[in-house]
Amino acid sequence: MRPGLLIVAPIALVAVLTIGPALVSNSARVAADPLPPGSLGMTVGLVSGTGADAKNLGFGYLLGGQATWQPMDTEQRVGWSVKSNVLFGTMYSADAARINDQLLTLQFDLMVGVRIRPGDDPSRYLTARAGGALFRANQVIPPQMYRAFAGGVASVGVDQYISGWMLNVDVRYGLIGTGPSELGLVIGFTKTGP
Repeated sequence: MRPGLLIVAPIALVAVLTIGPALVSNSARVAADPLPPGSLGMTVGLVSGTGADAKNLGFGYLLGGQATWQPMDTEQRVGWSVKSNVLFGTMYSADAARINDQLLTLQFDLMVGVRIRPGDDPSRYLTARAGGALFRANQVIPPQMYRAFAGGVASVGVDQYISGWMLNVDVRYGLIGTGPSELGLVIGFTKTGP
């Protein structure tokens, strides 16, 4: 056996035993990068009254803002989420709009739910959320003849991360249980952050 090999072999063995685990732990850390847990941005959407409230509410558009908190890392397939929306609505062809041509609404909701990554892409997630909502209109809405309501709200959707931003598309239904019910398609464009 060569004397040089006797010196190099133990040094190589020590190097593999000390540097190897560090490389593995660094690669595991890289694979589990955290996603930005928060996002804040604007929301636009289309909405229509549904069921018995279809004629009372009519159809229209939504403008507003949203905030989400959903801490996950890129290795997780399932995580939790909290989302809040403030939505201003303008409804056309609404039977409840007896003073003006449009029925103006304001909605505030707070929902909790789950996010599921459907494939290997750590930038796309399916969402399902449910929670409570407050709803107010500028005119009374039949048959209850009130302007303010509280009830449940639910949504399903998709979140897509794009270079520090998040695009989300949700189909939402509310108010569940009480008040006027409507179905909407809501698109949010938010800036993600710490």
